Amino acid sequence: MKMFENNIHYTFKNKSLLELALTHSSYANESRTHTEYNERLEFLGDAVLQLVTSEKLYKEHPDMPEGRMSKQRAALVCEDALANYSKQINLGAFLFLGKGEENTGGRERPSILADAFEALIGAIFLDGGIENAKKFILRFLDDKDLHLQDYKTLLQEIIQKNPGERLSYIVVGETGPDHDKSFDVEVKLNSNPIGKGFGKSKKAAEQQAAKEALELMGYHFR
Repeated sequence: MKMFENNIHYTFKNKSLLELALTHSSYANESRTHTEYNERLEFLGDAVLQLVTSEKLYKEHPDMPEGRMSKQRAALVCEDALANYSKQINLGAFLFLGKGEENTGGRERPSILADAFEALIGAIFLDGGIENAKKFILRFLDDKDLHLQDYKTLLQEIIQKNPGERLSYIVVGETGPDHDKSFDVEVKLNSNPIGKGFGKSKKAAEQQAAKEALELMGYHFR
């Protein structure tokens, strides 16, 4: 656990909170003794994450309307984003998983990683208070992240200016085993392809396809 604490730059006073945050329900279900798992911490961590992200957007983007802030926050705390944050601290390697999840790629499963990341936030909040939880979260919500766009929404807003135009996203290919699939997606304007994307989920691939379409229209992103 010391190695993981080094990864997250936080040392727990109550080590049992850290163990609980890393305990998946599959591990608890296979245990012969009553074992708690991280779903309640996940619930708490989600609320803390929403608050910290909302505060940062509110303070650093005074001209951003409420609707755009909601979409921006959604992009920053979606499952794909949280799974990516968890990989930056190698969270998957420290999870307590049942044998079934272990054998089917649970340590790399985005939903498990995202849930455990939120549980970790909840654990830090209980152990060290809101300031420590905030410090941990803001490591991932740096200035670069705040310039990320919800490319699908932006593309939709542009296309809606032309009545009669219609966007659609089509999965044109899948690769990998069921527990670790990747998707190729094409975005079409009416029947014409205008962008392609690739990702570990359909949503991520759709975002990349929308981004490519926007770049072909002359938009530039960092």
